[in-house]
Amino acid sequence: MSTTAEVELSEDERAGLELVRSTGGIHQSDFWKQLDVDSRTGSRIAERLEEHGLVEREDTVYEGHNTYYIAPAARDLNFSLLMAGNNLSPLVGEEDVEADSDAFSQWIMQLAYE
Repeated sequence: MSTTAEVELSEDERAGLELVRSTGGIHQSDFWKQLDVDSRTGSRIAERLEEHGLVEREDTVYEGHNTYYIAPAARDLNFSLLMAGNNLSPLVGEEDVEADSDAFSQWIMQLAYE
């Protein structure tokens, strides 16, 4: 689903948004490295995505440095594929899943964007 804000994005901003969505969230210090841009450019991309309401940034400490954690905006999520009536569909797998874990949250975010 494309919003008006997404249509107005530059190529680098689109790549940044796709990176955030595909990872389910990323630290800003890794964000700009994976986009292969300098830190200043990466910060500007993240700020512009946040201004458009496409991502959310939260202050955090990562590898001993202050940075931001960039996550997809919750407003875009559609959890209907995870639902069975009014209940969350049961998970099928060979291992127990901790509902409060980051891995589970990232899995749900990826499903929502697919």
